[in-house]
Amino acid sequence: MRADRTTFHDSVLAVLAAVVSLSLFLTENVGRLEAQGLVVDGLRGPDSLGAFLVLSSCAPVAARRRWPLAGLCASLVPETLLAAFGYGYGLAGVGALVMLYSVAANRGLAAALGGLLVSLAVYSVGAAAGPVRTAHWSDHLMMAVVLVAVWGTGRSMRLRRAYLEELKDRAARLERAHAADTRAARAEERSRIARELHDVVAHHVSVMTVQAAAARKVLASDPDVAREALTAIEHTGRLAMSEMRDIVGVLRTDAGVELGPQPGVRDLPALVEQMTEAGLPARLSVEGEAVPLPAGVDLAAYRTVQEALTNSLRHAGPGAKAVVTVRHGRCELDVRVVDDGRGEAARPEEAGHGLVGIRERVALCGGILNIGPKSGGGFEVRARFPLKDGS
Repeated sequence: MRADRTTFHDSVLAVLAAVVSLSLFLTENVGRLEAQGLVVDGLRGPDSLGAFLVLSSCAPVAARRRWPLAGLCASLVPETLLAAFGYGYGLAGVGALVMLYSVAANRGLAAALGGLLVSLAVYSVGAAAGPVRTAHWSDHLMMAVVLVAVWGTGRSMRLRRAYLEELKDRAARLERAHAADTRAARAEERSRIARELHDVVAHHVSVMTVQAAAARKVLASDPDVAREALTAIEHTGRLAMSEMRDIVGVLRTDAGVELGPQPGVRDLPALVEQMTEAGLPARLSVEGEAVPLPAGVDLAAYRTVQEALTNSLRHAGPGAKAVVTVRHGRCELDVRVVDDGRGEAARPEEAGHGLVGIRERVALCGGILNIGPKSGGGFEVRARFPLKDGS
């Protein structure tokens, strides 16, 4: 549809150029030319051959976008013949000017320069060999300026179109990049939410499961101990619900909930005590002078210890103990969780979501994570987080 519309417009332009050129040809006479200061020597009057040549010079305008350079040459041939047969020069110039503009606007620089040189050469030949001459060199200079101006207008239009196309292409690239960034941000946000939910749910549910199993075993023989275990289960469940409510509150922008601070290294004593009450005797050792930690590192260290202790509670076996060591260095935070349980034999063959979450957290902080059984038995999880000097 666009090509048909363009062809129609070019055809209309060709008709208009033919009408203007033919009008100039039919109204050309010696008296008017001499009145303009031109020298006329043997000017041939209008006839059917001259009219045919004039119309032939304008016909290529109908295909000016498809074959601009060939059309320019086809338009210049009748113009040259008009001068050679004594009809004067400039009578068919309208079609040639339109074709010169089309070459400059639709072809590369080399083709456009070639079209300009050919047009100047044809004009020079017609001015020298035709029956109409001018005694002033400024007239020739003015015609050359007109040709160059038409050519320059076409080149400006081509550069403008190229600039607009570049802007459209750049806008499309930016839109694609923005869409890709949005998808990446959403994926990262989903991963972050999944890590938080897993850390909260898996830890508390594991503690509640162990305490429920202990309560079931002593329910008949020692009701007081069972009652304490059930109370601990209730407390752990309420704590889990509170943390999950905070996470969901972040997702709901209109929730209006009051959010508390995220857990960090300062909360490790309470975590160790909770694990001890759940059935995994644990001990916390802090080395070095504590310094303020970046929020991301602080949370990642806490979640690493939480996941490591939860896995020890689930897999280390009865009678196992755990030691949590936090070493504050000047440029590094070293967190280590070691248990003396059954080691690799008690761990699942495939890493669960918890270990994957730990790896992601440590990697986001630029840290190094080592997970595996110890040579003398037991299991070790160690994470080292880089710190800026003086942070």
